[in-house]
Amino acid sequence: MQSLSPGVVESGFPAATTQHLASAGKITLWAAFRHGDVFTWASAVVLGLGNIVRGQIVKGLMYLAVEVVFLIMLVQHGVSTLAGLGNLGPVTEPTQDWTPDGRFINVNPTNSIVVLLYGVAWIFLIGGFIVWWAAAVRSAYQAQVLTKITGRTPSFRDDLRALRDERIQTTLMTLPTLGILIFTVLPLTFMICLAFTSSDRNHIPAFNWVGLDNFASVFSRTGNVAVGVNLGLFLRVLAWTLVWAILATFLNFFLGMFMSMIILRKGTRLKNMWRAFFSLSMAVPQFVSLLVINQMLQDQGIVNQTLKAWGLIDTSLPFFTNAWWARATVVIVNLWIGIPYTIMQITGVLQNVPSELYESADIDGATGWQIYRNITLPFIFFVMTPYLITTFINNINNFNVIYLLSNGAPNPVGQSAGQTDLLITWLYQLTVNKNNYNLGAVIGILSFIVMAIVALIVYRSSGSYKDEEEFR
Repeated sequence: MQSLSPGVVESGFPAATTQHLASAGKITLWAAFRHGDVFTWASAVVLGLGNIVRGQIVKGLMYLAVEVVFLIMLVQHGVSTLAGLGNLGPVTEPTQDWTPDGRFINVNPTNSIVVLLYGVAWIFLIGGFIVWWAAAVRSAYQAQVLTKITGRTPSFRDDLRALRDERIQTTLMTLPTLGILIFTVLPLTFMICLAFTSSDRNHIPAFNWVGLDNFASVFSRTGNVAVGVNLGLFLRVLAWTLVWAILATFLNFFLGMFMSMIILRKGTRLKNMWRAFFSLSMAVPQFVSLLVINQMLQDQGIVNQTLKAWGLIDTSLPFFTNAWWARATVVIVNLWIGIPYTIMQITGVLQNVPSELYESADIDGATGWQIYRNITLPFIFFVMTPYLITTFINNINNFNVIYLLSNGAPNPVGQSAGQTDLLITWLYQLTVNKNNYNLGAVIGILSFIVMAIVALIVYRSSGSYKDEEEFR
């Protein structure tokens, strides 16, 4: 590509454009508005105009077509939908009535959930169009500079070839990024919005904005008596969630590591048979194991009945009726579920520890404990810290074990969460069983904050993050 001539430099084009101008990433909006000509400026209003004038007909028409379609949709649907976000409806003087069980309802009200969902979707569409608009302006300025330098602009075929070759990362990442925005970020934003509304069982489908009232219910000592939510309950569930995540993560990790090291010992025979046994336990669907164990541990289950028949107990053990018994039960059962996975993970890591380290330690006369503490354990932690963080986050959100095994039991009267409920199962109880979507959304936001803080602090403090380049 040619360098800019002195005349071009004097005309105000930035010197940075002499290198790799074919990459749109080198063209900024600031440069486009500062150094663009009349066609580039006009492209901010009529998208694609600058490209069309400079011979990029297909590219310019694509920018223009998206603008036209967006403006038509905005006028026909977008403006009214966005206006409805103000009061989520509006609910205009609905007929008021009471249900037989004493609940207040609005007869034939506006479906506020639909209004909110479409409103949030339109905000995302507007954000996407802004990105498209910025790309169009930058593209117009790029065409202006390339025409000044080389006398021509890339054809549509050249652009397609660039997307296939030097910009292949853009081509491959576009679809996954859109999927994340549509199926992850959009629902997350919708849930956050619900946390600021009155979308409970008495205001469905019509509800409105209530500001921070729902957060006040969770963080006040009295809370929402009708629902059974207050600060004390939140702190109890949060504390148990963190304790559960720590126990479920590190007990599985250390016991799984212990089992892996036993299997890999030189004196252990039938190694493949032991690995096959653990693989078989993984082959059984988790929900099947949990439901079967749940039935086995009931008051009339096989465990209690067998112990009674042997004369070891007189009354059934309170596996799910006593808080401490229930918590110990879910932790122990989770070991049965999780240890086989940990064994498989750590076995692969142990087999890749450099044998030279062990040989040098033997020559130096190191004991087995010293070798484990100074070689094996640091290597495992270094490699598996991201896995441990992922496992910790998964255990915070471990819905299956708690819901299928104990269903949060025991459940105190007047509270919306049981003694073994985690934040995630409490959220489920509030939304699905009690139809309090607003408070459930608050719990979801708080869960996300807790997980994000823990994950960032632990990972940034780990050797996997600090010494990544050294390990490579």
